[in-house]
This record gives sequence, structure tokens and C-alpha cells, in this order.
Amino acid sequence: MKKSYKQGIPTVEEAKLLLQEAESMFPGPWVQHSLWAAKAAKAIAENCEELDPEVAYILGMLHDFGRRDSTKYGITTMVHILGGYNYSKKLGYDLLAQICMTHSCPTKSINDIDDIVNKKCTDEEYKFVEDYFNKVEYTDYDKLIQLCDALSLHNGFTLIEKRLVDVALRHGINEYNVPKWRAFMELKNYFEEKMGKSIYSLLPGVVENTFQF
Repeated sequence: MKKSYKQGIPTVEEAKLLLQEAESMFPGPWVQHSLWAAKAAKAIAENCEELDPEVAYILGMLHDFGRRDSTKYGITTMVHILGGYNYSKKLGYDLLAQICMTHSCPTKSINDIDDIVNKKCTDEEYKFVEDYFNKVEYTDYDKLIQLCDALSLHNGFTLIEKRLVDVALRHGINEYNVPKWRAFMELKNYFEEKMGKSIYSLLPGVVENTFQF
């Protein structure tokens, strides 16, 4: 039986307004990426009995909306995960707040966050995130949005490997990348086993987008 999560998230219309507001504050390709992630999350959730496609769609749409603070505080992973978390909490959306925090961390380790590895965060931020991941319990929604984040570029769906390389080229690599990449592949296997089919079979245009020039 599906558990109701809808009190912890905005409605679809409210989510669209929140995304529009965030885009007005910090425009960029992250917005289209978020919309593709939302579509992927809905498609996969429709094939998983215990997941609500509408909840998945909303969470996918807003997983990066903490980038609304990037103009003011800088373009960093820490800014957008904490920004999304804090603003969601302020609005009373606890599930959305959790997704904003967890979507970049498939291994449930603070080492998934580039700002911490590169020492671009304050001691207070480090302690808060460390304590958070020591306590949080991942749901299938956390896992789903982590996966869909890795399936979505700004212009469509793609193979996970292409997305991971795209991120690595923009942000660099370190010794924690391989465990993180392995975790993404494990998420892929996890949902494929639940559905009994390839995730890529649900994502139209993935072949064309992956291999386009």
C-alpha cells in the first residue's frame, strides 16, 4: 500500500510556481534538467506499486530549487542543498526538504558533496550535514530522485554514464567519485529489479540524446 506523503510537499501547481520563482532568481539549464528529472521520476514511479507518480514528479521538479540562492551565496553544492532544505522547512514541506538534502548523496556520505571534499564550506555547515546524514533514513523517494538526477541532462534523458562524466568534467574528480558512481549504478539495478524492466525503456529519446553530436 502506498504511504501518503502529500502533506510534506507542495501541490503540482505550487511546485511550478516555486520553480518559476527560483528560475527568476537564478536562471540556468538546471531548470530544464529539473523538469526532465521530474518526468523520469514520474515514469519510474508509475511502474512501482508503492510509489505515487505525482509525489515523484513534484520532488523531481524541485530537487534543485535551492539554486534560487546561488546568485546571493555562490554556485556550490552546499548552497543549493542547504538552500532547498531551509526554504522547504520554512514552507512546511518536510519531505521536500529531505529530498533537497539527499539527492546529491547516494552513498549517504558527506564525501558525496564536492564542497566538503574541496573544503569550501564552513565548520557549521559541515557539522550540520554530517549530523543530518548520520540520522536520516532514506526512503524510495530519496533513492528515486538520486537516480533521476543522474538520468537527466538539461536537454533530455541520457545514460547514467554520460551524465556522470558531464558532472565530472564540470566539477572535477576525486577519490570519492568511484563509490558514488557505483551507488548510482546500484540504484539503477534496484529500480529495474522492482519494475522487472530496464529504466531506459521508460525514457523516450534516451538513445538519440545520449549519442547526439
